[in-house]
Amino acid sequence: MGVVRTALLMGILLWFSFVANGLNLWPMPASVRYGSGILYLSNNFQLRTEGSKYSDDSRILNDAFLKMVDVVKVAHVIDGSVPKSGVLDGLHVRIFSEDDKLNFGTDETYKLSIPASGEETYAQIEGLTISLHVVHVLNLGNYAKFHTLFAGQQCCLTHARTGQNIPGMPLAQTVYGALHALETFSQLCYFNFTSKIIELHSAPWKIIDQPRFPYRGLLIDTSRHYLPLAVIKKVIDTMSYVKLNVLHWHIVDRESFPLEMPSYPNLWNSAYSYSERYTTADALEIVLYAQRRGINVLAEIDVPGHARSWGLGYPSLWPSFNCREPLDVSNEFTFQVLDGILSDFSKVFKFKFVHLGGDEVNTTCWTVTPHIKNWLKKKGMNESDAYRYFVLRAQKIASSHGYEFINWEETFNDFGKQLSPKTVVHNWLGRGVAKKVVDAGLRCIVSNQDKWYLDHLDATWEGFYMNEPLENITNPGKQKLVLGGEVCMWGETADASDIEQTIWPRAAAAAERLWTPTWKLATDPKLVAPRLAHFRCLLNKRGVAAAPLFAPGRGTPPFTGSCIQQ
Repeated sequence: MGVVRTALLMGILLWFSFVANGLNLWPMPASVRYGSGILYLSNNFQLRTEGSKYSDDSRILNDAFLKMVDVVKVAHVIDGSVPKSGVLDGLHVRIFSEDDKLNFGTDETYKLSIPASGEETYAQIEGLTISLHVVHVLNLGNYAKFHTLFAGQQCCLTHARTGQNIPGMPLAQTVYGALHALETFSQLCYFNFTSKIIELHSAPWKIIDQPRFPYRGLLIDTSRHYLPLAVIKKVIDTMSYVKLNVLHWHIVDRESFPLEMPSYPNLWNSAYSYSERYTTADALEIVLYAQRRGINVLAEIDVPGHARSWGLGYPSLWPSFNCREPLDVSNEFTFQVLDGILSDFSKVFKFKFVHLGGDEVNTTCWTVTPHIKNWLKKKGMNESDAYRYFVLRAQKIASSHGYEFINWEETFNDFGKQLSPKTVVHNWLGRGVAKKVVDAGLRCIVSNQDKWYLDHLDATWEGFYMNEPLENITNPGKQKLVLGGEVCMWGETADASDIEQTIWPRAAAAAERLWTPTWKLATDPKLVAPRLAHFRCLLNKRGVAAAPLFAPGRGTPPFTGSCIQQ
């Protein structure tokens, strides 16, 4: 009962905070200015692209616009009459990059301008690549903040009092920045229960935005439980709502290998059943679906451990029938199969990186299996040397297929000095590792399990929000080596029936940490609770089974009442 009373009290306080606070955007943009006017969305809301260099032959922008309109209207029947004045007729999107190739580091910046009532009838989404724009800075001491905020823009900053110029910075706007702008716009729209139309409050709006980190990930695990394509696509859709941009697909593990590999077609013999599999076309469909929402797909093939399932199709990959993991390091066929897998990957997964795993390798099978033991002796290796040999050889194979590579942190902990300088170290075991990695000159992704593992149901949204990837990393050059972070939805207890409420809203809390500039992040999570509660309810309205904010991970409502209070 004590927990229920506490949740009820927090819900009541949250409700009053919500009523008082109208700025309900998630994640919070880098720069926001707004007024007090009201606009009404036309029943024939239109997309215009005059002046845009982007042709949209692939219809990424058009489809995203139509999806945005559907999302805005999904919660209620819109059957009211729109007034004759104060009507917003549509969005005018101007994109100055012709390219819609998506990869790591693609520009995601955007500027969203919404007029006040009686002015222009179209809101503007644009990038600033050609003309110079003047931004006044009251204090030159804030230049560092503005450099971060306007990084990638071509503009001229001037001191408001002295007129002193501050050096300009170039911007390359892409369609993917426009997609983020569409999502931000959708969150400004509200249904009026009296007029039965969609309204946009607090006009005019001027929002300039860009991500804090280039890598903002979510891991899903289809080895422990199969996830249907429709479920994966819904996860991708929701990722786009919070501006996450990497789906880390942990496809295979010791339990199952559900993905078709044309080079070695027996690998998917270890799928749980005939129907719980992904064809090559299925995988490509996920990649293309994600790409159209500004999301890269990072494929993982975890070696040499976590690979027992491979041997059901090719038993010679096992050290022996009774000792099946890690993969047989002494067998050239092992590396031929790995080469074939990565060759097949390269035709489907076009992201710059591939994840090669490398974690939790128990080498006992190598030391007790006679033919491997003899191979080690012949090579003058012990089991630790063999572990390093396998990881480094896997990296070379990945490089031969055009990939840079990510490995779990054990590889750095065990033989960091021997890792390729192209290695990205994926921290998961604990805090403090990221600093050691960047001090060694390597890049890092943060996923420390005590805060950012979604399968830890006792991990709170507050912990997800406050987990700082740059903890104790103060050197600006080394900070750049932290590519970002990732929340991990390991699948031992998650399948299609409960994955959404296990991921959301806790992953959204981490998403703001990864998107929003440091100086705009709350130092106390209670300060953002009203906004996150509002966003969680917005997800519910969009058909996403996001769990109550004040329940444990995957929790249920603790009492009757408003969504905002749960």
